[in-house]
Amino acid sequence: MTAAITRLRRRANPSVVVGGLLVLAVVLAALVSFVWTPYPPTLVTPEDRLAGFSADHLLGGDRLGRDVFSQLLVGARTTLLVGILSVGLAALVGVPLGLLAAMSRRQPWLDGLVMRASDLLLAFPALLLAIMLAAVYGGSVVTAMVAIGIATVPAFARVVRSGALVVLESDYVLAARAAGRRPFAIALRHVLPNVMNLVIVQASVSFAIAILAEAALSYLGLGAPPDTPSWGRMLQEHQSYLDQAPRLVVIPGLAIALAVLGFNLLGDGLRDLLDPRLAKHVAGSDSGANDERDAERNPRRVEPGGHKPVE
Repeated sequence: MTAAITRLRRRANPSVVVGGLLVLAVVLAALVSFVWTPYPPTLVTPEDRLAGFSADHLLGGDRLGRDVFSQLLVGARTTLLVGILSVGLAALVGVPLGLLAAMSRRQPWLDGLVMRASDLLLAFPALLLAIMLAAVYGGSVVTAMVAIGIATVPAFARVVRSGALVVLESDYVLAARAAGRRPFAIALRHVLPNVMNLVIVQASVSFAIAILAEAALSYLGLGAPPDTPSWGRMLQEHQSYLDQAPRLVVIPGLAIALAVLGFNLLGDGLRDLLDPRLAKHVAGSDSGANDERDAERNPRRVEPGGHKPVE
């Protein structure tokens, strides 16, 4: 009975449920924006300038009379696009580098080279990389994606390397080496499948970081151009209207906060579900809690200086 309850709790992990619902809301908003928005997001109607909530404009109008709800939907599309491509770029580069560093036992200099390059990239945050790229190529969504992707590569490389080092000590990998399998085959067949859970969790956490980075870059004018709705640009354009229409800042800010919270909760929940060590720890904690409750329900007196209970 206790094992069944533990499995049910793991399946119904609150972090996964809440995070998944928030992420699903963002994804649905982005998908809906492809087929429907109340108004064109860039349509300017001066008579609706700073309009409040109404049946015609659910979230009102902005400083130029554009529909805020339409901009919010299209902004979700921009946010997901930047997150998917930047995290995909980081995983595409970071995962092979992590595997290469872990597999290079006979060439320790290669492992050191990859890790030192990772340390070097960590010294350049996404914001600084975006400023450097914008100075050369100009600010755009592509610039933001590349900058965020490059800045996230070290996280994937380090996570994969640490997980791969553990897998390489397992018996089935040692047996594969004894059977004469090549390192490349071992990496693809045995190591990579066993570190994919770490990659999935890291991708979810990195997605939340990418959302924040994209909003910050758009706020600074280094992300989405003016004709592309973005939550960060919505904040930047309406920061001076905080006294007159605070909803123009609160709404995109709340959207960013909920999206980041959703991906963070989803990443934490996936880590608890996919990491067997944490699963055993949770199961042990639940077992200990059940034992304590049983002891409280059935108190037994112990003789002073003795170890056996007296019935």
